[in-house]
This record gives sequence, C-alpha cells and structure tokens, in this order.
Amino acid sequence: MFMGEYQHTVDEKGRVIIPAKFREELGEKFVITKGLDNCLFVYPQEEWSNLEQKLKQLPFTKADARAFVRFFFSGATEASLDKQGRTVLPNNLREYAKIDKDVVIIGVSTRVEIWNKEKWQSYSSEAEIAYESIAENIHELGF
Repeated sequence: MFMGEYQHTVDEKGRVIIPAKFREELGEKFVITKGLDNCLFVYPQEEWSNLEQKLKQLPFTKADARAFVRFFFSGATEASLDKQGRTVLPNNLREYAKIDKDVVIIGVSTRVEIWNKEKWQSYSSEAEIAYESIAENIHELGF
C-alpha cells in the first residue's frame, strides 16, 4: 500500500526521484499516465493490469467510456528507475500536469500520484476545508 507525502524536484532532463518507500512496491517496471485533477498516476504493473481489465468492461458504445479509455491509455507510458531511484517523466505528461520543477509525490493506496507542488497545495487546502462534508458523503455510501 502506498501512503505518505514527499516533496521533490524535477531535474533539467525531466527526471524525478521516487521516494524510497515506494520503489520496491512499484517494481522494476511500472506505468505512468494522466491522472484526474491534472496530476499523474503511477501504477505497479499488477495494479495496471487489474485496472486495464476493469476498463475493458466499460461499454465501448458509450461516448464517455470511449473518451475516458482513450485519454487514460494514450497518456500511459511504461517507466523504470535508474540506479539513483529516478524516473523520467515524459514531456507530454509533464505538460499535462503542469510540472516544471517542484513536485509533491503522494501515496494513494494502490497508486502513487505526482503533482505540481502549487497545484497540490491548492487542491489540498480546498479538500481540507471540505473534509468533514466529504467524510459525511462517503459515510452515506457505507464507509
């Protein structure tokens, strides 16, 4: 399980250090793709395969399903770590997430998210204000 929040910087070659606590669970090869809320999602291969199977279940006759699958898979790239624990974030993904230098890397259960630092701070502040309301709504769903 991935959890925690870490701050890092992206170097001039587009590389970012993945926190040591996440490296082993991500494995040798993993997938980085466009996430929701303009962040990047990072999945271990096994979790990516599980997600791929679920997405195959979506009805391709529905425009929203087709659009989501296209968006999700078109941005996906297989990645790995170098000896210093860094991975390269491709240009298209950095542009999508507005990542230039400072990033926040967070663990979210089965995936890792990489955020532009300012965007994460803004998102986190807004979510913190709404936290109790969100908790109430989730509680209504049986959690």
